[in-house]
Amino acid sequence: MHPRPTALELIEAVREHLEREVIPNLADPRVRFQTRVSAYALSIVGRELALGASPLREALSRLEGLGVEAASPGADLEASFRAGEEALSQRIRRGEADAGPFREAVLAHVRATLRARLEVASPDFRTS
Repeated sequence: MHPRPTALELIEAVREHLEREVIPNLADPRVRFQTRVSAYALSIVGRELALGASPLREALSRLEGLGVEAASPGADLEASFRAGEEALSQRIRRGEADAGPFREAVLAHVRATLRARLEVASPDFRTS
């Protein structure tokens, strides 16, 4: 809604302030640790904002490729993804992914989804 600074810029500014100015000046180790965790949480939120909805769209596309129905039309991306993952889980529980090409496709989807989550959770995560 506001042109500058963006939400991402604000988050980054607060994170940098915590890391550069606040944490080095904290005497209490417990508070210093909690503040580091807070700064790390801000970095995760910043990476999520920077990526936008593309990881969810990609995951939904993979689910559709597996023939898994997501939520009804008009549902938001997050709700659609959760519904699709639940539908896929049910198929896995029924044994549909125990062998064959569907199993390989499910494994590829799970790997790609996990990779996307790790890339947001940890800036040091590298895919090889």
